[in-house]
Amino acid sequence: MAKDQNRARRYRTLWISDVHLGTPGCKAEHLVEFLKHNDCDTLYLVGDIVDGWKLKNGWFWPQEHTNVIRKVLTKAKRGTKVIYVTGNHDEFLRKFVDYRIEIGNIRVVNEHIHRTADGRQLLVTHGDLFDVITRYHRWIALAGDFAYEATMRTNYWFNRGRALLGMRYWSLSAFAKKSVKNAVAIISEYEDSVARECKRRGLDGVICGHIHHAEIRELHGVTYHNCGDWVESCTALGETPDGRIEIIRWVELDHLNQSPAQASPRVTPIRAARKAKPVEPRRAAG
Repeated sequence: MAKDQNRARRYRTLWISDVHLGTPGCKAEHLVEFLKHNDCDTLYLVGDIVDGWKLKNGWFWPQEHTNVIRKVLTKAKRGTKVIYVTGNHDEFLRKFVDYRIEIGNIRVVNEHIHRTADGRQLLVTHGDLFDVITRYHRWIALAGDFAYEATMRTNYWFNRGRALLGMRYWSLSAFAKKSVKNAVAIISEYEDSVARECKRRGLDGVICGHIHHAEIRELHGVTYHNCGDWVESCTALGETPDGRIEIIRWVELDHLNQSPAQASPRVTPIRAARKAKPVEPRRAAG
């Protein structure tokens, strides 16, 4: 299939979350490539874009992380509306929300109501306010963040070894989330809380992040969407011109520890929010 090197795929809206700029685990190079090859009218940054928790304890900011900021600013300058929804790791921005500061096409909010092209109203929130541990037991959340970072470091070297043996990428943290009973219960409770709040407000669905697991499904009569993350899965959500919302899996799991130049140029098939036939996005050759 021939690929147009000069054209990016265009969406009505894109959502990305949990980038965690300022941490070694951030897949900034892959995100720059994603932003390069995907355009939109509105770009939502759904929290934890900058990891203030980690930067407060020690400075880590390579050039690749600056490139992400530059790419977002360039899109805003060229007319893309950028809405930054604050999260718990970038909660330092929340004190500015009441001032309703807008810089060019960039606006900072705690939550937002998005209207899709087909008329649905969706709550856009990072989701940490629906996480009981993050909201009421901050010391546990901080300890969990430390444990998560340690797991990601272990996961990196573990998969470097698997790659040398010709084995596929395997996520230790994803395995723990799915297998540990308490983790599964916490995630399920989080998803239920977000969905029930949307139903209470009379909304059609929610778009959130926080738990680093991209998903679209019906829950309590509303549509639950999660953006995923740019630490483990390199996923985003995209709204097509007709209002369908899809999961974009930018990097195959086999290539998460590789640079964009080494990684496969194929994007995994996206999943539509409604039961429509899956479409596979075309990505320009890098």
